[in-house]
Amino acid sequence: MTGFLEGFALVMQADVLITMLISAIFGLFVGMVPGLSATMAVALLVPVAFTLSPVAALATIITCSAMAMFAGDIPAAFLRIPGTPASAAYTYDMNDLVRAGRLGDALGMSLVGSAMGGVFGAIILMFGAPLLADFAINFSSYEYFWLALLGLSCATLVAGDDALKGWASLTIGLFLSVVGLDFVTGIQRYTFGITNLQAGIGFISVMIGAFALSELFRKAAAFEGETNGPGLAISGRPLPTLRSLWEQRNHIGRGGLIGTLVGALPGAGADIAAWVTYAVSKRFARKPELFGHGSVEGVAGAATANNAALSGSYVPTLVFGIPGDSITAIVVGVLILKGIQPGPLVFVNSADMVNAIYIIFLLANILLVPLGVAAVYLGRTAISIRDAILYPVILLLCLYGAYAVSNNTFELWIVLAIGVLVWIMQENNYPAAPLILGLVLGQVVEQNFMSSLIKSDGNVINFFNRPIAGVLGVLTLIVWFSPIIMGILRRADTAPESTNKT
Repeated sequence: MTGFLEGFALVMQADVLITMLISAIFGLFVGMVPGLSATMAVALLVPVAFTLSPVAALATIITCSAMAMFAGDIPAAFLRIPGTPASAAYTYDMNDLVRAGRLGDALGMSLVGSAMGGVFGAIILMFGAPLLADFAINFSSYEYFWLALLGLSCATLVAGDDALKGWASLTIGLFLSVVGLDFVTGIQRYTFGITNLQAGIGFISVMIGAFALSELFRKAAAFEGETNGPGLAISGRPLPTLRSLWEQRNHIGRGGLIGTLVGALPGAGADIAAWVTYAVSKRFARKPELFGHGSVEGVAGAATANNAALSGSYVPTLVFGIPGDSITAIVVGVLILKGIQPGPLVFVNSADMVNAIYIIFLLANILLVPLGVAAVYLGRTAISIRDAILYPVILLLCLYGAYAVSNNTFELWIVLAIGVLVWIMQENNYPAAPLILGLVLGQVVEQNFMSSLIKSDGNVINFFNRPIAGVLGVLTLIVWFSPIIMGILRRADTAPESTNKT
């Protein structure tokens, strides 16, 4: 209790509170720009963080990332263009809900879910960090392989009504994931002599092309003259009702738990947490047919998982000094620069700092609600601009976001190519979500598969020898073969009936 009060005293300083407010506004702004992820928002603040006190520096990073993670949902809801990669999982659901005049069930549910997920993750971080860290440290390349493969197996859950078209889209995403240099041999694959493809195809550029540019193409094809904006039915409260929140309690709780657990796995991050939670939410949803067409359940679960994963990523960071994602990699650098060494001894040597981190997480996610409501109103005002002005500005921001990732104009060609491809796919009812899922998890599957084969000298049995790997492997095989087994059993049941009729 004494350490908690000391941490509270560190946070309740004027410079810390002011930097939290400023970084919150900055995070909301950057998160609303398509392509500028939460990681980029934090990276832009690093030079500023180095000049601040240790607590103020951490407050800047934590608050900015939490705000940016939610802010990516605002353009997703109003324009069907995700502001951050983590928003891509439920972009279509939010947009359809807003078009139906259900602003509270879209952005409101996302806002409250994000705040609750962040608070839930902070509480789990506070009381369960050592336990979660013990769980996370047991993950080797075998476990990561099965986890990613299990995620790919969920492609059918985000594929829409036509599973075959979903698998075709997933195959394209997997192909894009192998472009570049081979992970083991260093041999060029599918680069066609283009030097810029040796580093692979960037996820941000693909996301902008798949969601932003394809949407702009769709708007242009349907353009029938000047209007005053997208014309969405955006009346109503920006917050969900208490009844709606109560109805989604299971999805919010599940999203908080999955997000925290996935976030605690080094290298997983909020993007994977959102996709996994979205797929799991569909599996347990009362109305799974609405997923991809305006599902409140999908928004509640995945949006909660986003911010919960941010908190969970601090588990391996604090306990072992292993970054949980790209944001906490920056955090490790800031801590070391400020003379604080992450690791097991940080809970003893810097107990007040650790407690300050807990309190910052709680305050940042509480602050998210009022500032998020203001950001929603701002976004609602912005889309009232005429199409002839609004969409060129959006296109400019998208191109800037793609270029800013690597300062390479070649990324713009990738955006164009993916935008045209996904536009053609969607015109023929091929979903874009499995393509993104294949690109995100394809590299994880390949790299961990090859690493595991090298470690085991090609012995496939080793993929099941470890307890967690064995459980994940069996679950994956069940997901793969259960439809086949169920089909055989159904045929076996109908065969005697046919025989009796004859």
